[in-house]
Amino acid sequence: MDSIVVTGGNKLNGVIPISGAKNATLPLMIASLLSSQPLILQNVPHLADVESLIRILTNHGVDYRVEGKRRNHNGQQGRNISFRAEEIVDTTAPYELVSKMRASFWVIGPLLARMHVAKVSLPGGCAIGTRPVDMFLESLTALGAKIEIENGYAIAEAPGGLVGVDFTFNKVSVGATHVALMASTLAKGKTILRNCAREPEIGDLANCLNAMGAKISGIGSGTLTIEGVKELHGATHTVLPDRIETGTYAMAVAMTGGDVLLKGARPDDLRFALDLLVKAGVGIEETNEGLRVTRNGAALKPVDVGTEPFPGFPTDLQAQFMALMTMADGESRITENIFENRFMHVQELVRLGANIDLEGKTAVIKGPCVLTGAQVMATDLRASVSLVIAGLVADGDTTVNRVYHLDRGFEHLEEKLTACGAKIERVSS
Repeated sequence: MDSIVVTGGNKLNGVIPISGAKNATLPLMIASLLSSQPLILQNVPHLADVESLIRILTNHGVDYRVEGKRRNHNGQQGRNISFRAEEIVDTTAPYELVSKMRASFWVIGPLLARMHVAKVSLPGGCAIGTRPVDMFLESLTALGAKIEIENGYAIAEAPGGLVGVDFTFNKVSVGATHVALMASTLAKGKTILRNCAREPEIGDLANCLNAMGAKISGIGSGTLTIEGVKELHGATHTVLPDRIETGTYAMAVAMTGGDVLLKGARPDDLRFALDLLVKAGVGIEETNEGLRVTRNGAALKPVDVGTEPFPGFPTDLQAQFMALMTMADGESRITENIFENRFMHVQELVRLGANIDLEGKTAVIKGPCVLTGAQVMATDLRASVSLVIAGLVADGDTTVNRVYHLDRGFEHLEEKLTACGAKIERVSS
């Protein structure tokens, strides 16, 4: 199993191209199930989750073709991949595939909309929280599906097809919004989805679906209106830049000091987090090329924050911000309001010398801390990268184990950081 070894002490200077967003790519790939014609996605990142989802889609009969490794607008070697579900050969998503990636459960929406039947394994537990699928199934039931849970599978059918409905989510959920949005594109009549998640990745999916012939309005708001159509056609769509990667590298520069252009970043997708960095004393400049992040060595200021759905502070940046606050001069408090078990990185940061106390769902960080390299263990995707950026300022070598988590969501991490002066390498066991 691979590890990453980081030698701390180097500032970051240079350019980091921002990759296509993982959290946008996965639902876009799943949307290919809605049409018999090709969906060509541009700027698809090289990630383990993408490869896992390709295996799941091919199980349903989706053909795919990598159309070339071309430099995208960021200068990064992006991929254009064509997905074509000309014929759905299997409407079952088995446990052995779904259990490897929770987002694969989302195929239930397009399969039910197009084929009127689906049998999808329940995804099971998750390291950072329960993440139940109740709202997924409630929205599909409201659209006219009959769903039973049997032997760990959700078995859904809608013999006459789905029917438009006015439905309100009882809680904001990105996954449930994705599923209901995809399903309702082929439903008969009008669907109104209320209390929807407003993350930019939702808008990216909606824009792609519209390019495929869907009729979706209200994009970017909490209420989406969908006029059902009989079928969708093919389209070409470019995956939006990854706001979580943008925030992660911005925090890495803030920790180490330096001057880095995050090329291709979209600041409006990350406004809340960028405002926090400014409050902490980090230089943020929006340019025509992206986002320039600087810190000249001045002390960081402590900042309190709680995670919230978009446009609030994203839970996917909580671990990275905690690492940053270990460098701040004073006490900061971070409250996790989305997932009940997303503080597993705390003890690993403590191993590096961080001074962090937990008070229920709030972490209290007392800085500045003197971090020293050590062996640490990655527990989930975002926690693992927080340990890497902490290692960038730790004295000596930090070895991050179980980095397969990193490969799920960060494209070319070592190469991007090394190009800006970091000393980081992957070690195969």
